[in-house]
Amino acid sequence: MASIVVILAGVKAASAIVVPFLLSVFIAMACSPIITWANRYKLPRAIAVILVILIIVVFGLILAGLVGQSMNEFSQNMPKYREQLVEEFAWVIGQLDKVNINVDKEALLSYLDPGAAMNMATNLLSSLGGVLTNFLLILLIVVFMLFEAESVPKKIHIALDDPSMKIQQIDKFLLSVKNYLAIKTLVSLGTGLIIGIWLYVLGVDHFLLWAVLAFLFNYIPNIGSIIAAVPAVLLAFVQLGPATAGFTALGFVVSNMVMGNVIEPRYMGRGLGLSTLVVFLSLIFWGWLLGTVGMLLSVPLTMIVKIALESSPDTRWVALLLASENDEPVSEESQVEA
Repeated sequence: MASIVVILAGVKAASAIVVPFLLSVFIAMACSPIITWANRYKLPRAIAVILVILIIVVFGLILAGLVGQSMNEFSQNMPKYREQLVEEFAWVIGQLDKVNINVDKEALLSYLDPGAAMNMATNLLSSLGGVLTNFLLILLIVVFMLFEAESVPKKIHIALDDPSMKIQQIDKFLLSVKNYLAIKTLVSLGTGLIIGIWLYVLGVDHFLLWAVLAFLFNYIPNIGSIIAAVPAVLLAFVQLGPATAGFTALGFVVSNMVMGNVIEPRYMGRGLGLSTLVVFLSLIFWGWLLGTVGMLLSVPLTMIVKIALESSPDTRWVALLLASENDEPVSEESQVEA
């Protein structure tokens, strides 16, 4: 336990190096299925990698420009939005008072700042933007990883020199994480597109900013969609009134129900076999250790820990505690039988 604390302290101290590397690893894993698909059609790997990198660069630059402009405008208007939100909040308190629900306005506002959610969303986006200042470094690492991705499984097999279940677990893990990231990215893109169109139709300001927020936070399990919805709903409440705020919230609920409960399970199956409690706790832990990127990558990072624990008989009981009810780690007896 003491050595784990030392390791975690080292990771947190070196987060400026660890975070770009981890982000590069998972971007490369998310792009790997595209390279594999291109190879099936006899497209040389080098050309496929170059095309993928070009798409990432062009898409990233366009998106960064548009989102950066929206964030600047939103930051400039933040004091006005904050003031209007406090006024609307006071109106809600007045309506509660009419039905004999007495709430002390000053005391409530001192404990609950209605503008904090909007600030939190912009701060999280700003922190992610700070990580992406190392864009060139991340891009170079992704390029080298994509070129060598085909040889990595072979190197692992040769290095371990073990034909037992351990290698099968590593292969299963790599395939599961690649599938998870690819499917999650497509589902997140669909969610962000639906939210952006819906907010544009309703006339909510900075709809592109909230669409990108919905795309990014869809990677955060369980509470990511809620975090992404709160600032957009509050802005709609301030700008266009309670009815539009209700329609905005309805759009988030419907899109996440369809994409998260219908589309995603259909293609992802059981997922990666982590219990809901573990997913939520991992979100808190990795967010504390690595910041916003840790929150976005909390599920794959926890899966790395789980697969490592499953590989040893002495720690398999910990992996059992992390697993969901329908995905228990393979016992030692079952491995022997296999």
